Amino acid sequence: MARRDASTELLVQVPLFSACSKKELQQLARKAEDRTVGAGTVLVREGEMGDAFYVIVSGQADVDRSGTVVATIGPGTFFGDLALLDRAPRNATVTAKTDMELIVLGQREFSAMLEESTAFARKLLMGLAHRLREMDAQTRS
Repeated sequence: MARRDASTELLVQVPLFSACSKKELQQLARKAEDRTVGAGTVLVREGEMGDAFYVIVSGQADVDRSGTVVATIGPGTFFGDLALLDRAPRNATVTAKTDMELIVLGQREFSAMLEESTAFARKLLMGLAHRLREMDAQTRS
């Protein structure tokens, strides 16, 4: 139970889920899988189709674009959220820099939840609209 609560608290930080209720986030956390990977593990590869979303619980990973490390990310950071909605090619490679604990939510599990609840789907659209507005505001600054 404590692990699920911790997962829910991490999911709260994801802009895509900003309009979701605690109950909906708990449902997402139940559908997600806890995964442990070793240093050097490639989590996602640039150019490959995305099919999962990741939240880092512990450890660090390097984000690489076109052969250049552009960031190092750690606990509380998430990536791949749009892969839940669209199987577009990944725009970066993410490689575990240290041993890591992750929460992984697959597109199939996420889609099942969308089909179960139109209210959840509407809230995701609100979260996506919020994210797009934030990105638009950043490009105008």
